[in-house]
Amino acid sequence: SENGTGCVLSSSSEFPEGFFTPQERKDGGIVIYFIIIVYMFLAVSIVCDDYFLPSLEIISECLGLSQDVAGATFMAAGSSAPELVTAFLGVFVTKGDIGVSTILGSAIYNLLGISAACGLFSSMVSRLSCWPLFRDCLAYTICVAAVLAMISDNIIYWYESASLLLIYGCYILVLCFDIKINQYLMKKFSPCCMRFTKAIEENAEQQPLVGWREESGPLICQQSRTDSGIFQDELDYSQLSTSLHGLDEISEDHPSVFTMPEADMKRILWVLSLPIITLLYLTIPDCRRQFWRNWFMVTFLISAAWISAITYVLVWMITIAGETLGIPESVMGLTLLAAGTSVPDTVASVLVARKGNGDMAMSNIVGSNVFDMLCLGIPWFIKTAFINTSGPIEVNSSGLTYTAISLVCSVVFIFLAVHLNGWKIDKKLGAICLVLYLVFTTLSILYELGIIGNNPTRVCGN
Repeated sequence: SENGTGCVLSSSSEFPEGFFTPQERKDGGIVIYFIIIVYMFLAVSIVCDDYFLPSLEIISECLGLSQDVAGATFMAAGSSAPELVTAFLGVFVTKGDIGVSTILGSAIYNLLGISAACGLFSSMVSRLSCWPLFRDCLAYTICVAAVLAMISDNIIYWYESASLLLIYGCYILVLCFDIKINQYLMKKFSPCCMRFTKAIEENAEQQPLVGWREESGPLICQQSRTDSGIFQDELDYSQLSTSLHGLDEISEDHPSVFTMPEADMKRILWVLSLPIITLLYLTIPDCRRQFWRNWFMVTFLISAAWISAITYVLVWMITIAGETLGIPESVMGLTLLAAGTSVPDTVASVLVARKGNGDMAMSNIVGSNVFDMLCLGIPWFIKTAFINTSGPIEVNSSGLTYTAISLVCSVVFIFLAVHLNGWKIDKKLGAICLVLYLVFTTLSILYELGIIGNNPTRVCGN
């Protein structure tokens, strides 16, 4: 956050001091930080794959949610828990703009970077529905416009933060009547999308379970949004296990997390991750097993808490490592820190995309950003309405214009790119998103360094 001297405080000032002094890190201690970073990535993937996503699947199955609604609500809220913690820290602890800068700064990565990862790391092509993506992109555009309008005068009043909560409430209300709204709009305004939906539904009727069929190209998963449940197929919950068991196999209990894989590389990975596996096993009920199946909400909440804690350590290590290597603060905030805070979203979206749940992956990508706007509204409203009722909150809005243009352009691009790509997630879409993300990031870094525009920033003390 900027202060009266016109400089920017280092991100490391928001975290505890590291294990080593700056000189010790330069003399080789930095290797320890990189080992911890890799280990935290592994920990996030295990939490998401073994506990978070299975609990989400049971929640969605019980509530009869379509995969896009599940991705935009529970999945977005759980994987965006670190941003909510960051926002509360920024408002109540550090008294700075870390919440605003982190959430707005990582928004482009969430849209373009995660979309690129889903396309490039998925072994199959996932079909998308046009209504969920349009719904989420429109909601996010409205949220961005509202937040930017609020912080344009550097002051947040209680009624402004309340309006942000109201917008999210309207978004949830739309999701509650999602199927009816979808059917009405598709019939009214988009005959082509309606024909596409009917074609998928006819295919689903022929194949009661989610159908997999080989075409001339890659494997394509055909799905119907109107299915009451979203997990009718067998899913491989654990990347560390070679066993294939799904929630639909109720008669058989899920294999233990301590079952050693057969492949040599997976065995090495399993041994290295055994401390994490043991700790998570002791603290989170495994709802994939019959004994803990009814504890799925507890699994969801505890796994979200673990995701927040692991992400905090991950971002802390990345911040100190970047500072040790002399990476400029502006570059760190727009690249490594943005990616670090979005690790849960990235891992969760890639995992479901690899299983063919394209609507859930895209709704999580955009829905997480919508939830991030709520992450700003909640602490702002609590502080202005209940704690400090005498005055508004002061925030910094430097770079507001460029941020607004970047966010709106990225949202529009995602929608148009998916449309022009035939409403599917594949490697071509991933490559295009990656290129555009690199372009946006490069322009943002040049802007922050003062090469473009007249807004050079420097770290205090440098």
